[in-house]
Amino acid sequence: MKQVFVFLVLMNVVACTKSNDKADGYGNFEATEVTISAEANGKIEFLNLKEGATLAPNTLIGLIDTTQLYFSKQQLIASKSTIASKSQNVLSQTAVLKEQLKTTLIDQKRIQNMFAENAATKRQVDEINGKVNVLNEQIKSVKTQDAPINNEVKSIDVQIEKINDQIKKCNIINPFQGTVLAKYTEANEVTSFGKPLYKIADITEMTLRVYISEKQLNQIKVGQKVTVKIDAQEDMKSYPGTISWIASSAEFTPKIIQTKEERANLVYAVKVKVKNDGSLKIGMPAEMWIQ
Repeated sequence: MKQVFVFLVLMNVVACTKSNDKADGYGNFEATEVTISAEANGKIEFLNLKEGATLAPNTLIGLIDTTQLYFSKQQLIASKSTIASKSQNVLSQTAVLKEQLKTTLIDQKRIQNMFAENAATKRQVDEINGKVNVLNEQIKSVKTQDAPINNEVKSIDVQIEKINDQIKKCNIINPFQGTVLAKYTEANEVTSFGKPLYKIADITEMTLRVYISEKQLNQIKVGQKVTVKIDAQEDMKSYPGTISWIASSAEFTPKIIQTKEERANLVYAVKVKVKNDGSLKIGMPAEMWIQ
């Protein structure tokens, strides 16, 4: 009788273990994949890129030919020098007129003093005042000639800055740290603006997207710690995870869920952040266990 009782207890424990040996959610790992495209047209001079390689942020990995842009920039610089020389001529004329005005103002003051002492006539005062007015008008006229020249120089400066920006975009800079998932082009190929060069993703931290039923919603919340398990050679390998997002609306269970009955149910998507030790891959299936 005692042996029968022990047997029943063991069977009960095994039954409980089996009933609890089911994950709370199933899904696949994913990461934010970014496709890096060319921002210029031309031949790719070099492209230091390998699939599976990890790239550091703000790293120069390639260069698109800038020869034509360089020639265009030099042409604009030459045009700017020619136009700037015209401005120098205008400034020289202005300087000469200002010197003449300076001398004339001295004569004007002397004649006015003489007129006050009845040593000069009204006609002399009027003549010197007229000369001062003429010189002031000439200076204004010359300055108006300089305005369009300055505007033309500014326009060329803008064009040069535009070419500088285009030359800068010929440098293929990796924007953030990540692993190269795919490479779409090679060195010496001709590329164009918007053409994909490679795909990259930061897989140091993976996202597990799982689906749970409405009954499980009250068991989880954002920021909650959970356990994530993946298949291993002998047993399942566990990782600590943190729930980062819970869907606000239900959806039909995706087809990756096994049975037809499960696919007919409405479920909620949940995202779990998991630190990657190098074993986790995009698309790998995994389980979520609520602690």
